[in-house]
Amino acid sequence: MGDVTRRTFVMGAGALAAAAAGVRRAGARERSDRLRLAIVGVGGRGAGNLRAVAPEEIVALCDVDERPLRAAMQAYPRASTYVDFRAMLDDGGLDAVVISTPDHTHACVSLAAMSAGLHVYCEKPLCRTVAEVRDVSELARRRGLVTQHGTQIHAGSNYRRVVELVRSGAIGVVREVHTWVGGGFDPVPFPTDTPPLPPGLHWDLWLGPSALRPYHPEIAPFRWRRWWAYGNGQLGDFGCHHMDLAHWALDLRDCVRVEAEGPPPHQDSAPPWLVVRYDYPARGDQPPVRLTWYNGDRRPPQMAEGAAPAWAAGNLFVGSRGMLIADYGRHELLPARDFEGFVPPPASIPDSMGHHREWLEAIRTGGTTTCNFDYAGALTETVLLGNVAYRVGEALEWDARALRARNSRAAADLIRQPPRAGWQV
Repeated sequence: MGDVTRRTFVMGAGALAAAAAGVRRAGARERSDRLRLAIVGVGGRGAGNLRAVAPEEIVALCDVDERPLRAAMQAYPRASTYVDFRAMLDDGGLDAVVISTPDHTHACVSLAAMSAGLHVYCEKPLCRTVAEVRDVSELARRRGLVTQHGTQIHAGSNYRRVVELVRSGAIGVVREVHTWVGGGFDPVPFPTDTPPLPPGLHWDLWLGPSALRPYHPEIAPFRWRRWWAYGNGQLGDFGCHHMDLAHWALDLRDCVRVEAEGPPPHQDSAPPWLVVRYDYPARGDQPPVRLTWYNGDRRPPQMAEGAAPAWAAGNLFVGSRGMLIADYGRHELLPARDFEGFVPPPASIPDSMGHHREWLEAIRTGGTTTCNFDYAGALTETVLLGNVAYRVGEALEWDARALRARNSRAAADLIRQPPRAGWQV
């Protein structure tokens, strides 16, 4: 496996031709009223994020795979191109970075960018491990940088109306929330065959801080979420989107206990189904809350009982005077007969200007965002603890301040996993 240095750029002669046609280095600037942005990861979700920030000055495009990078170059021919984010940061001339890489490289790119004084937008989950999340959120706080987590549904009007309903007491006191999505993964070991590396994919850069392993299409570019080395299964993929609603509506932050059940854990890959129970302490005059996560074919008991509709994914808030079910775009009060003629409270949470624009305007004004790394960090830590509890097979008594499970030494090895020897940012 050849080593690609941080000074490696892409396209060879093609890049030289592009440079001759006017592609400039990232340090140049056209207009002072537009932010100078770098995009790390330009395919898939990265392409969507790139479109969302396109009104700004896109000065750098970075991807370890030259195939999506070529497509992005067509749309932004004046941007400098890189396969190594470290080379991009070395060249400077940036205001902020948008990160849409696989989970296992979120932390290294975020930490390097913020260490360079750059504002950061990072896709969910914020990082792959709990300790990485804490490192990233604390650095953002120390540097006073504007950050935003890629939980775009937070900007939708439906979530705002649900938060208002819960906080108004429409369903009474809430002590119980159920959150679910479909899907999961068949637990399998890493493949052992070694197919040829696709042209243009810089595999050692894709691996980044993770252990060296031969390329396989069952890992990249699209199937990495199933592997613990790079992702966090279905819980990591969707937990931050859905559990965000309960955290927001009930002012939840750090859980104090988490237990999980599922099929026997596989050392390499995520499970087909999972049930995780998170216990949160009382907050002021609000009582303790238990939030239960389900994925695969597991669902809240209220569905089997016929008390709640069998939506494919969502949240069910169980209150002392009723229930509220919600997904990304709709919500209902239950049982419907008890809420006939119900008048919702006046809207009190302003509509969002847009999840990406909120971040961009906060950079300009020195403001903040609704999913900054302080809020999103606590949410992500909680989400990822579900996988830790499942993989060690123990209920964890969690001390968020100390970042440790008081009752489990085994959990420590999953909470903080150092990069492979020799990896340097």
